Amino acid sequence: MPWQECSKVDERLRFVGRLLEGEKMTDLCREFDISRKTGYKIFTRYQQSGLEGLTDRSRRPYRQANRLPELLESRIVQVRREHPSWGAPKIREKLKRQSLGISLPAISTVHAVLDRHGLVSRGRRRSHYKAEGTPLSRPTRPNALWCADYKGEFMLADRRYCYPLTLTDFASRYLLCCEALHSTKEQYAFAVFERAFKEFGLPGAIRSDNGVPFASRGAFFGLSKLSVWWLRLGIGIERIKPAHPQQNGRHERMHLTLKKEATKPPGKNFLQQQARFDQFIRIFNEERPHQAIGMHYPCELYEPSPRPYTGLPELHYPFHDMTVTVTQCGRLCFGRRKVNLSQVFAGQNVGVREVADHIWLISFMHYDLGFFDDQCSRVECAPNPFTAKVLPMSPE
Repeated sequence: MPWQECSKVDERLRFVGRLLEGEKMTDLCREFDISRKTGYKIFTRYQQSGLEGLTDRSRRPYRQANRLPELLESRIVQVRREHPSWGAPKIREKLKRQSLGISLPAISTVHAVLDRHGLVSRGRRRSHYKAEGTPLSRPTRPNALWCADYKGEFMLADRRYCYPLTLTDFASRYLLCCEALHSTKEQYAFAVFERAFKEFGLPGAIRSDNGVPFASRGAFFGLSKLSVWWLRLGIGIERIKPAHPQQNGRHERMHLTLKKEATKPPGKNFLQQQARFDQFIRIFNEERPHQAIGMHYPCELYEPSPRPYTGLPELHYPFHDMTVTVTQCGRLCFGRRKVNLSQVFAGQNVGVREVADHIWLISFMHYDLGFFDDQCSRVECAPNPFTAKVLPMSPE
């Protein structure tokens, strides 16, 4: 038997009909499971408006206390159409001088009126970098490629989260470091990588995913302060495609072993957890035979890099018109000109060269970042140099 469907209007009509037939209000309200106040309201609306009174009424208020008078709103729109280049401050001042005899709205309200009538021009939004990944190499020599990543966070016994930053050598599977960090902020990552560079030397390239602090969506080619530092040291950048962790599969497989042997159960605090990581590094490198490298220990295949870490060399651009240091807010300031670049290059020297009439090229090391002209204060990005080929390694 199909379900019988009824509407509120039909129920109200049945209610009123039975009242008109002489049934008592109290008994009907109890049967329809409504209050007597609601019953009388339904019957009163029927007496005043007939069947139309039984339909649902709008709950919209009759007046809105803060709504602008229609005359004032139309006047705002009229002034804007007469002067298309005027903004909300000028329009409000114009209305103030006309002495309309009414209280004037705030500048933000005038702007909202213009926006509501489609009279606000939308500026072109700056497109964010879309991660694509780079070509990946498969070197067979130690230190030609390192792999870096954060193993997923987990909670310690003291209810604090731990973010292990791990670093391995691609060819030998040697686990270079595993540091228990409080967060993924770049200042902690800088310290970990600097210790690794001092102990093991510099690699030819580093492979990572597209997350922070290895990459940044708002900067040129997804560069971050950390990856800019790598470039300054002559380290190439490799990035896997988004949602393709198998492209860093060797490192991810190490994370599985790390999770089983060093995080379950977790340590009571960061000191105890770091002690467990240090023990895992020793066993993983010196005692655990690795099937993928012919049952050798990683320490039997790995040797430190012959490229020592000696700090950052000074950048010079002899073939450019000038060398400019990027300010801490990410700008290039020379003469009276201020050009927005990116904060990831703060403190770095870049080269500026005029390549055509009033067209300037900005370069960082041997990479072209983009162009700007005399009428623009923002750099238009050049083609991404990192997706074309794997970055060349510095000679060892």
